[in-house]
Amino acid sequence: MKNTVVGLGEILWDVFPERKVLGGAPANFAYHVSQFGFNGYAVSAIGGDLLGKEILKSLEEKELNYIIEKTDFPTGTVKVQLDGRGVPTYEISENVAWDNIPFSSRIENLAKNTNTVCFGSLAQRSEISRATIHKFLDLMPAESLKVFDINLRLKYFSKEVIADSLDKATALKINDEEIVKVAEMFNLQGTDEEVCKHLLEKYNLKFLILTQGTRGSYVFTPNEKSFLGTPKVTIADTVGAGDSFTAAFVASYLNGRSIAQSHQLAVEVSAYVCQQHGAMPRLADAHLELFR
Repeated sequence: MKNTVVGLGEILWDVFPERKVLGGAPANFAYHVSQFGFNGYAVSAIGGDLLGKEILKSLEEKELNYIIEKTDFPTGTVKVQLDGRGVPTYEISENVAWDNIPFSSRIENLAKNTNTVCFGSLAQRSEISRATIHKFLDLMPAESLKVFDINLRLKYFSKEVIADSLDKATALKINDEEIVKVAEMFNLQGTDEEVCKHLLEKYNLKFLILTQGTRGSYVFTPNEKSFLGTPKVTIADTVGAGDSFTAAFVASYLNGRSIAQSHQLAVEVSAYVCQQHGAMPRLADAHLELFR
């Protein structure tokens, strides 16, 4: 059980003008954490279409465990446009398979044997997937690590979803744009750092990660604060960079490394992913060998 780490929520194709690549924040997280030697699982849903079959084939090629339920809805896609700095904007298809993840017996059994999960707000835009996510969280063993990677996208979030998720989370990952929205939503005053500390204390979180793009990143715990600058690299695209950051940090944290060491690895891995195309590149051997 201790090595089972799940990415729970959307799985989809990121469709760029010239290609499509496998994506979805929870699936990205699961793939990257599995590269560090954990028993990673992607949990989501697909349609009975060619795109769905291609997702399963891609997961098998990546040797990533999965519980991907089949539905009568189309497999999810996201149209991605990159600006001159490689920063993406998204057009997300609605009422797709990952909006309708059924709570199956396979998912129930996995939940009972999962000690770490990463979930977000996007897959909770529909009642069906939201219910499945919260049942999963409720069935996990006591003292589990439940990372809420808030991942606010377009109009697909609400105060209720965020509040309920924070109540069940034991850790939070948020970026500089999202912290502003959350502060406004919950009428929190002060600097980003002060808002982070408020959330850390109010929800009794084990850690809170705040990424700020090129300005750097913070990790807060009840007793520590770590800040690191963002390395200057040539960016291919930033799709999935945040997911790889979370995965690397969690992998290191679960391996018993310090907050500072885990933060350093997360920064390096995220910078590496920014130099690759797509959200799921194979990570550098230098990073993967740390836990072998």
